[in-house]
Amino acid sequence: MFRPAYFDHNATTPPDPAVLAAMLPWLGEHFGNPSSRHEYGRRARQAIDEARQQVASAVNAHPTEVVFTSGGSESNNLFLKGAAACLKPGILAISAVEHPCVYRPAAQLGRTGWTVETIAVDAAGRVDSSAFASIAARRPRLVSVMSANNETGVLQDVPALASLARDGGGWFHSDAAQMLGKQAIDFRALNAAGVHALTLSAHKAGGPKGAAALVLDKRVELEPLIAGGGHERGLRSGTENVAAIVGFGVAAELAAVRVAELGRRLDGLRQRLESGLAALGATVFGAAARRLPNTTYFALAGIDGETLVGKLDRAGFAVASGAACSSANPEPSHVLRAMGVAPEVARGAVRVSFGAGNTEAEVDEFIKALQATVGRLHGLAAVAA
Repeated sequence: MFRPAYFDHNATTPPDPAVLAAMLPWLGEHFGNPSSRHEYGRRARQAIDEARQQVASAVNAHPTEVVFTSGGSESNNLFLKGAAACLKPGILAISAVEHPCVYRPAAQLGRTGWTVETIAVDAAGRVDSSAFASIAARRPRLVSVMSANNETGVLQDVPALASLARDGGGWFHSDAAQMLGKQAIDFRALNAAGVHALTLSAHKAGGPKGAAALVLDKRVELEPLIAGGGHERGLRSGTENVAAIVGFGVAAELAAVRVAELGRRLDGLRQRLESGLAALGATVFGAAARRLPNTTYFALAGIDGETLVGKLDRAGFAVASGAACSSANPEPSHVLRAMGVAPEVARGAVRVSFGAGNTEAEVDEFIKALQATVGRLHGLAAVAA
């Protein structure tokens, strides 16, 4: 069976074999409801408690600060909407490069009395600290700035931004879904700097889809999105997905152990790729900023990103386009627009995001395939002209 080299780990990661092995019993023989009082239920509850400890340890948090959810989108919505429901409407500040699961709930809150302020970024995709300081001086009640961008991989100086906001007395959240397994995370240090909540996602780090967490300072009051039986300290009702949570625990534990070594290896692959891209005259977005070690977001002059992604897929490489589009109305990435990238350049954006299974040989073959594909596309363009 044809299996393209997988270069799209920021979208999702293949589950680690140890994660699958840990999950399997909870999809069969250990089927109990963790809220039940009998042995089947007690065993399931113990498994969730152990996973909560694993996730907490992976990010230097206390287990009671970990609230399990179904995904990063739910965690982000739980913080924004849950906190907003407990506060008098005021300023909600988000960066201009947030994921849709932050900027869309923020827009919803904007229709209910909240004033949504968008924090500008510079040409490298970093939050403009002076622009944020101006907003922070107006004492926002809620702030959300992602730790690492899913498209560019650009890392934000979240502790410094949280420190700027701290005197205003609002709650500061960071979407760290892309960080787990790629960068070390220390919630205690972040919390001391003024970060009150952090979003994590299992499937971005070798875990299953359907499990995530909101790591939450217990001083923050949230109204639950889902009311019911009072699961997860009353913040997320519904019978827990035990198998996925168990897998999340193992994935988080492995990610924390492997992060330094893996980060060095991924950075080597990225440098190898970007050397080849430079020879092709590519523009690498966010290259001037600190980035995740696995992520390269690039464009080649005169080449449409969606077209290139399709051609590379057929050549044996799974990568991602930077356009959120329909066939009738292609739109360039809002992240690149916020960075001031011209629309005609942004439409050419392609993301490569490496993972643990990728090799130098794959990178070299990718560069060869990219060079050949670009040559053919330029040839077609010349004929059409």
